[in-house]
Amino acid sequence: MPDLLLELRSEEIPARMQRKAAGDLRKMLTDGLIEAGLTYEAAREYWTPRRLALDVRGLTARSKDIREEIKGPSTTAPDQAVQGFLRKAGLSSIAEAHVHSDPKKGDFYVAHISKPGRAAEEIIAELVPGIIKNFPWPKSMRWGAASAKPGSLRWVRPLQSIVCTFGPETEEPVVVDFEIDGIRSGNVTYGHRFHAPGTITVRRFDDYVAKLEAAKVVLDADRRKEIILADARNVAFANGLDLVEDEGLLEEVSGLVEWPVVLMGEFEQDFLTIPAEVIRLTIRANQKCFVTSRPTSPLEGEMSAKPTEGGAVPPFSQREALPSALPGISPSRGEIGQSPLSDRFILVANIEAKDGGKEIAYGNGKVVRARLSDALYFWKTDQGDLPDLGTLQESAAKFELDLKKPLDQRMARLDHLNVTFHAKLGTQGQRVARIKRLAEELAPTVAKSISPLEGEMAGRPEGVASAGATHSGISKREEVGTPRETTPSVASGDISPSRGEITALVARAAVLAKADLQTEVVGEFPELQGAMGCKYALLQGEHPSVAAAAEEHYKPQGPSDRVPTDPVSVAVALADKLDTLTGFWAIDEKPTGSKDPFALRRAALGVVRILIENRIRLGLTSVFANAFASFASDAAQISDLLGFFHDRLKVYLRESGARYDLIDAVITPQSDDLLQIVRRVEALGKFLDTEDGKNLLAGTKRAANILAAEEKKKTRVAEIVEPALFREDAEKKLSAAVNQAEKEAGQAIQNEDFSAAMLTLSVLREPVDTFFEGVLVNDEDQAVRANRLALLARIRAATDQVADFSKIVG
Repeated sequence: MPDLLLELRSEEIPARMQRKAAGDLRKMLTDGLIEAGLTYEAAREYWTPRRLALDVRGLTARSKDIREEIKGPSTTAPDQAVQGFLRKAGLSSIAEAHVHSDPKKGDFYVAHISKPGRAAEEIIAELVPGIIKNFPWPKSMRWGAASAKPGSLRWVRPLQSIVCTFGPETEEPVVVDFEIDGIRSGNVTYGHRFHAPGTITVRRFDDYVAKLEAAKVVLDADRRKEIILADARNVAFANGLDLVEDEGLLEEVSGLVEWPVVLMGEFEQDFLTIPAEVIRLTIRANQKCFVTSRPTSPLEGEMSAKPTEGGAVPPFSQREALPSALPGISPSRGEIGQSPLSDRFILVANIEAKDGGKEIAYGNGKVVRARLSDALYFWKTDQGDLPDLGTLQESAAKFELDLKKPLDQRMARLDHLNVTFHAKLGTQGQRVARIKRLAEELAPTVAKSISPLEGEMAGRPEGVASAGATHSGISKREEVGTPRETTPSVASGDISPSRGEITALVARAAVLAKADLQTEVVGEFPELQGAMGCKYALLQGEHPSVAAAAEEHYKPQGPSDRVPTDPVSVAVALADKLDTLTGFWAIDEKPTGSKDPFALRRAALGVVRILIENRIRLGLTSVFANAFASFASDAAQISDLLGFFHDRLKVYLRESGARYDLIDAVITPQSDDLLQIVRRVEALGKFLDTEDGKNLLAGTKRAANILAAEEKKKTRVAEIVEPALFREDAEKKLSAAVNQAEKEAGQAIQNEDFSAAMLTLSVLREPVDTFFEGVLVNDEDQAVRANRLALLARIRAATDQVADFSKIVG
């Protein structure tokens, strides 16, 4: 079957737009082909900085002939209905229609429409110009003399040529001829702008790819990524370094070059005094280059046996030829720390220079040095005094700041300048005050849950999960309380604060948490907010937990991000997110459908994960009330926000493997302790996995169904169970079992031992089964029937203490 090759060549397409544009081209063309009656076997898109290409295999050569009948009105219908039928069927007069008869409906008009199939070339020639004219670029432009005319062609960058060939492998393909704004389709393309600027005549996709490759163009973007990554690793390894990999940068760089050539540049080692994050972002954002690091060294006194991250050790003959910047004996771990950055960086050129790329690397190095000089200036400036200290006294007094410290000065300026957080929610200074107050209220609860007793030292370094920290999910095999590995926090190695210290540290951390928003580095690189606050806090001698909170209070920033475990970070993170949620709820800026411009769903999920994974018991209703006190609010908003948290918790638990029906059975509109909900779900799931649980569920649901049916019929149900009306031993035994189970389950729930509560309910299994086997609920005696229905209501009430069994599937 014939294949289609389409290439749209233009000036350089922005890297961020290429992948989506190629996908849009494939979708628009294949959708159009199918709508026109053609079918195809496979289609794949390709892209480079200067072209979008599409390879469609097994395309039918012609669309099928179409014959259809369009039923019209009765022959006695008014003229208005007849005219509408003619327009719909495309007939010029009613004489062209046929008359059909129906025994019931009589005679009516029918149009017999025959549409002959069309050649694929004709369909493609009609389809592609429309796609080009209506292509959904985020931004597009007009160019040349034609741009002055109305309706002129728009493209992301000036469109230069179009290749469009069609035909089977066994025959010479034809050029699908069409023209758009003076650009006529053909079978001629061009290779690399510098290495092969001449014309290339192509026939079909296979020789198109081969000829482009010979003309220094790698068409497949994923292959360009593989080349860049492999060469970058090899160049770094050859210099005794490790590549610091960056998937986002790799994607972008692969969209900047058609013929990737990996080179290494360098800068002065003095710049390594700048934080690694700043160096990496400076080089990444301004030069689109990768940084490298020194490999982690062997143990103290040992000699390096092999590179740490360069893959397998190459043969000795190859290693001899590789120039190495490493000395014969590697420094010890204590001397170099953990993988510090080196003064070399990896750049990707688009040409093979005659000098091996020396001038290219040198030029990039000059720009990198200039950018790093700016970064070094920002870094040093942030550690100095502000010039307007005299105007900051009032703000400093408000937040008890020490204006001798640089970060305190930045916080005072943040408040003094009245930087707006949100037009309806006040300034950043007002928000910090709210966070501080809320964090101080949360501190005792957090301290009780995850901090050691008064005066004791923590038994774990910061950032290492406590015995209660869990994975972000639960399942039948995994419960809250199962330890998990976490990424160490920035305070790793320091001793956690005791309960007595936490409240004071939380207040200090809350005040400094947003101070880095006024630093020069964060002004240049907003993505470093928090990380720079942590570094500056440590530099001015803050407690490690306060410094950690400056960075960790933003966490978790997604489902795969870790949650903070330091009690100070936890308190500030909760306060920050809860202030955001209650604030936007108070001004009625809630998420709607797929729109969530203020990331409130992420904030709520962050609160859910922090509470559950740190095993923190917190009554959200009272916390909401305290947080809403800063805004004009009512009880309905608290209830609505609690319902929003229930929805986030359901998402969290379902993704963790919990059954949706068990979650619905446990959650009530008043449930505000998320950790307790999780424990109930776990206990209920375990219980229902047992034979007693399954049978009790069946019996309880039977009782609930009978009761619901009778209540719907308004059958009288006794208010209390009267033992005097019992006629069967099964009634007496069930009543006694319910009394005992209800009392013991209530006590277990009060003790928050939900497994014990389930075990207590399991004793109901046998008496419930016996009752339904030997007792007729709907007795002829109305008093007996009402009493038996009351007994069923007692079963429902006993089980409802733990969960609503009617919502459980099974």
